[in-house]
Amino acid sequence: MNTMVYLSIGIIIALSALVYAFYLYRKVLSFDEGNDKVKEISSYIKEGAKAFLRSEYKVIYYYIFIATTVIFVGFYFGYDSISGLTENSNTNVIIEQNEYSALFFALGTSLSFLLGSFFSLAAGFIGMKSATHANSRTATAAEQSGIVRALDVAFKGGSVMGMSVVGFGLLGLLIVITTSFAFDIDPYEAITYAAGYSLGASSIALFGRVGGGIFTKAADVAADLVGKIEAGIPEDDPRNPAVIADNVGDNVGDVAGMGSDLLESYVSSIIGAATMAALIFSAAERMNGILFVLVVAFAGVFSSIVGSFFVRGKEGKNPFKTLKLGTYVSAGLFVVLAFIANLLFLDTINSDLYYQNGTILMNMKQIAFGMAPFVSIIIGLSVGVLIGLVSEYYTSSEYKHVKNIAKQSQTGHATNIIAGIATGMESSLIPVLILATGIISSYYFGGLLGVGLAAVGMLSTAGITVSVDAYGPIADNAGGIAEMSGLDKGVRAITDQLDSVGNTTAAIEKGFAIGSAAMTSIALFSAFIRKAGLTGIDIAQPKVIAGLIVGAMLAFFFSSLVIKSVGKAANEMINEVRRQFREMPGILDYTEKPDYAKCVTISTNAALKEMVLPAILAIATPITIGFVFGAEVLGGMLAGTLATGIMLAIFMANSGGAWDNAKKLIETGEYGGKGSDAHKAAITGDTVGDPFKDTAGPSIDILIKLMTTISLVFAAAFGMGLI
Repeated sequence: MNTMVYLSIGIIIALSALVYAFYLYRKVLSFDEGNDKVKEISSYIKEGAKAFLRSEYKVIYYYIFIATTVIFVGFYFGYDSISGLTENSNTNVIIEQNEYSALFFALGTSLSFLLGSFFSLAAGFIGMKSATHANSRTATAAEQSGIVRALDVAFKGGSVMGMSVVGFGLLGLLIVITTSFAFDIDPYEAITYAAGYSLGASSIALFGRVGGGIFTKAADVAADLVGKIEAGIPEDDPRNPAVIADNVGDNVGDVAGMGSDLLESYVSSIIGAATMAALIFSAAERMNGILFVLVVAFAGVFSSIVGSFFVRGKEGKNPFKTLKLGTYVSAGLFVVLAFIANLLFLDTINSDLYYQNGTILMNMKQIAFGMAPFVSIIIGLSVGVLIGLVSEYYTSSEYKHVKNIAKQSQTGHATNIIAGIATGMESSLIPVLILATGIISSYYFGGLLGVGLAAVGMLSTAGITVSVDAYGPIADNAGGIAEMSGLDKGVRAITDQLDSVGNTTAAIEKGFAIGSAAMTSIALFSAFIRKAGLTGIDIAQPKVIAGLIVGAMLAFFFSSLVIKSVGKAANEMINEVRRQFREMPGILDYTEKPDYAKCVTISTNAALKEMVLPAILAIATPITIGFVFGAEVLGGMLAGTLATGIMLAIFMANSGGAWDNAKKLIETGEYGGKGSDAHKAAITGDTVGDPFKDTAGPSIDILIKLMTTISLVFAAAFGMGLI
């Protein structure tokens, strides 16, 4: 098949995912929304979520305009140096210069950035819209039909997000590449444009995760500390002024923000591997190398669509096992399709990657060597699954670590915190060893391209992974709506069961995201070194060591900014909730209505204000370091951030998930149940864990990939620096 046939198939698959997402959205709308009270509560959440995203997007639009202008001007006037530096022995790439080259390069990269930004915003908005419709319908389904129907509605709502992420991610990437080829642009330069697409998606992901995370966790902390502990009212009680803001936050942070985050991860993994293919393969086979990476991605999207049909709840069956079945079916089908893809491109792989254009007789030995990329893909997929299983082990209430945290809660708040921190720290051991093994083994089989393909394999089934993750906030919202609407307590019991599963699936997704961030960053990092004209990074150089130390510090400093932002916003929210309880005593006996809108406004304003500095830090640091100190020092900085960032992300994701499920375990009746001293201690732990697992932790993943992507886009312009 020729190039355009492959690209056309990819576009059809991407559009199929989006059409399927639209079908699922319409299916969600067909379910019963519930009684008038349910509709009223749901409307508060919908309006709050839309209001925040409108405000956030206004800020982001200014950033997009400024960033697009800077990219265009910088690439237009700096094109001579950029193209000249890409003509080196490492890249084996020569970009032909003419009077239109600079304009095409600048315009192509800028437009790609715009497209990546727009599709990331679109995926997040659609996911939020679906979730806010699905939450009330999940609660109503639980009331009318039980857990099976409730699971079905919640998963369909989450699948709109999942299919939108892979659909928009793949479609945008193919638009950039197909357009480039239509203008007869070299495949290498086309991938450079695609890096601009990834940069746009990464930028929006950072804003979405940080802004949405600050919003949701500020409200969550206030609702828990003032409502549950001080006022002694249940979770999601309608008397709590912060409860609507908390539920709004689930949608803008854990759905919209998460959607933008995973779209960025998905796109970055493909571009990382495709960039390595463009650099490794000769001019004659470069296009086929890129196509191979894309075809593997096509297989993943198709597998996710098929796998979603296998998520069918059964009475008496653990919902978690039902969700895992869909994931396993997707993974199994992907393995088969990836094997076929490798066979289709066997000539290219054998002739160019392993035999450097030598004569090929296609004996069994050569075929075995040619299947090495497939092995790398399977290694990446296996690493993702194993990290997910480890995350489940440390965050699920079925296992000893969460049970131990719940037990330690009996002796107070401090022992709960100690147990949770220790669990999070311990949980970094096995995932890091798995990651290290995966990196070494994928490199052994496929070189740097193998590492990139491992990242693609890990995120191959992102469609089903995101669907399962987005299901969690919907189930959480459904529980809140059930509580606030006064539905039967049996409904809340069902939604709590679904929510507990959602906490575990979210922890698994974060494990996938962390692992893919490491794999993807290594591929992007290697591409950055080659594009910058370096032969390597010499850590014996004092400047490089300095960059390494600064990079290691950066993950901690970034996390501190994000966590402090949550604390500042939460402090303002706590004071507001206390004020309302103090000045409106009728709230607690249901004679006065809380001012929900005031709390939503506080979270909105705080999130918009506090998300700016972390975003500037992530974007400005690699550009500044690169231009002032040069590409080699920047490489050291990126390595340092990657090393510490991965540890921090795992620690915070798993400790937060463990604290949350320890609280839910106690709420089932263990160790005194709701309202007990152990429960109050567990609430404190959960509150501390909230910004860990839902704000700082996920944002670090984006920080790592965003800085590496920025470095790759501007790599050739850095040179030796000014100092």
